[in-house]
Formats: sequence, structure tokens, C-alpha cells
Amino acid sequence: MTGQPYSIIGEDRPSRWLITCDHATNRVPGWIGGGDLGIAAEDMQRHIAYDIGAAALARALAERLEAPAILSDFSRLVIDPNRGEDDPTLIMRIYDGTVIPANRRIDAAERERRLALLYRPYHDAYARLAAAHPRRAICAIHSFTCQLRGRPRRPWAVGVLFSHRDQRLGPALVRECRDQGWITGENEPYSGHLEGDSIDRHALAYGRPNVLIEVRNDLIADAAGQQLWADRLAAVLSGFLERHEV
Repeated sequence: MTGQPYSIIGEDRPSRWLITCDHATNRVPGWIGGGDLGIAAEDMQRHIAYDIGAAALARALAERLEAPAILSDFSRLVIDPNRGEDDPTLIMRIYDGTVIPANRRIDAAERERRLALLYRPYHDAYARLAAAHPRRAICAIHSFTCQLRGRPRRPWAVGVLFSHRDQRLGPALVRECRDQGWITGENEPYSGHLEGDSIDRHALAYGRPNVLIEVRNDLIADAAGQQLWADRLAAVLSGFLERHEV
């Protein structure tokens, strides 16, 4: 869909799953600093600007599951769609050691412009897709960096995140991933519950089954890794809802 701050793939596909990718791209719209947030080009290629490999993985996984998918089309540094509107990290001023000049002195009018032109249209489309199947389940795809600056290396290949408010799928998916031999984090490297995030807003609020899968980004940095992990995750997720009677 051109002219929109998101893309939708396979809207009419029959699966109960909706595959989402909140941090699909590092694009900065031209109406923000001429498409430049004022940080180095190499920083815009880092995990701080988008989830490396996640978009291609989400597309490939959605194809294998015959599921619709929605992907953002703006950098998380412009405005983070996986945060609530009142979250102080909605528009980051510094992230993993990098100051974001275009965000340092952002005013209420600019914040509202980004909400109106990017964030809210994305969530409106997400809500429509989520409601399009009466028994919708949501699978959010993210990636994580091997190591934050000054922090220990992260050991996991995959992380499965889920809220304490809905444990129908998360713990079972952790077990099935570990059964595959993958080093799998349970609510690692991040907490599985954040008030106002995309899963809270579109899944928990409606009682929809959900999981959030994080794949370490060096594993999906190229096409071969993306296709490999799409195959692996599709093998686990195919029939997963039925196996667990959700």
C-alpha cells in the first residue's frame, strides 16, 4: 500500500495468525529533517533504528503460514509503534549510547504530527487486520542485538515474550523451541509485558492469543538466515494453536 506508513501483505490469507513487525524499517520520512535524524549513517544501520532482518523474516513466515502480515514503514527512532502514546520512550532522545539530535528538543506539535501521520495510521490498520478474523491470534516478530554497548553478550538464539496476563501460548512455545535445540529465552532479553505496547493494545485488550518472538539479529542478517528461520518457525507455529487447543 503506497503512501501509507505501513505495508500489508496477504490481507485475504486464511490463517488465524496475524504476523506483525513493528520495527520493520529504518526509513525516516522526508518531512522530518529531509529524511535525516542527524545521526551517523552507520547508526541508522544499527539495531537502534530498526529490527535487523525482522521484516524479511516476517514476510517469509507469513507466506509459509498463509497468514496476513503488517509491517511498519518508519524507523522506531522517529516514533516507536511498540510503545503506548503516553510512554516516555515513545520518541527516544538517546538509545544505546547514541544521541538522536532530531529528537532532543522535540515539541508537542512535532510529537503530535508524528503520531497523526505515522503511529496512529499504523495502529488503525493493525486493529482492522486483527479484527478481520473472529479467532485471530497474533505473532509479533522482532530481532535483538547480540550485545548492547558495555553489556554482556546475549546467549539466546530466540526469545519468546509473553505477558503474565495471558500465558496460553508463551510457555508452550518456549518448550517447543527448546525441544528444537534452540537456546531460547523466556521473557528474555526483554520483559514480556509493557503497558500500552502493541500486544497489550491489540491482543491482551481483546483476549486474543498472542506471542512475541525475538530472533538474534546476526542469525537473520542475510537472506539465507531469514529463509532458514522462517522455515524453522513455521514448522513450530503450523498447527500450534490446534495442538494447544487455543
